Amino acid sequence: MKGLAFWKMAGAGNDFVIIDDRRGAAGRNPSRLAERLCDRKNGIGADGLLLLGRSGRVLTMRIFNADGSEAAMCGNGIRCLAAYAQRIHASGRIMTIRSGAGLHTAEILGGGRVRVTLTDPRDVRAESPLNVGGRVLKAAYADTGVPHAVVFVSDLDSVDVAKLGHAIRWHRAYAPKGANANFATVRSGVVHVRTYERGVEGETLACGTGSTAAALAAAARQGLRSPVTVVPRSGEKLKVYFDTDGGRYRNVRLEGPVRFVFEGRVLC
Repeated sequence: MKGLAFWKMAGAGNDFVIIDDRRGAAGRNPSRLAERLCDRKNGIGADGLLLLGRSGRVLTMRIFNADGSEAAMCGNGIRCLAAYAQRIHASGRIMTIRSGAGLHTAEILGGGRVRVTLTDPRDVRAESPLNVGGRVLKAAYADTGVPHAVVFVSDLDSVDVAKLGHAIRWHRAYAPKGANANFATVRSGVVHVRTYERGVEGETLACGTGSTAAALAAAARQGLRSPVTVVPRSGEKLKVYFDTDGGRYRNVRLEGPVRFVFEGRVLC
């Protein structure tokens, strides 16, 4: 059967189409390919397209959102890519992967779980007032590979993530590229989070870098210690590990489940 070979994978609720692009299988316009393949009605359906590449001995990852925009990093995506590399290409249990955000070490833990190091958070900001449509919210901020705003709420289920998330995502405070919007609450030391993602332009079942930003914001706000358990909308638990150094977060790692959903070929 002719066509482009792919795998569909999910990481804690984030779903991805993964293509081995080491020989240029994705073609010259991966942005357009992502739009087509991620379409949930006329394509395979996914939050994003992941391309596996190689530069010398280092594996590489490119991530394209469902709208075709390219992102620097994706926490759940890189965990899926690591599992894919090991299963399909017999990579070792520990591997180095380069994303647009930098170098990462991924470790296959077994039991369908993968842990990956993230780049040190940048531009970390404590909670500060954010005027959203005449309503003043308190929002923390951190770039955990991609930019994230974090707003703590008392009732997570009642948040209109589509409306409020869209307003925060495009807020002038995060111009010109905007930020992902996370809404979080802490219950018995566990962070529960819902995320509105750029590029998907809607709520996703999970966001790895968003869960990380929420965990770090909760640690700063309520003194939570590493590892912090985070429960995204999917209900599948993630763990965020970190070291502290003079009030800064170092050696941040994201751990959680990954799942192979199906493989196939798509006509191009």
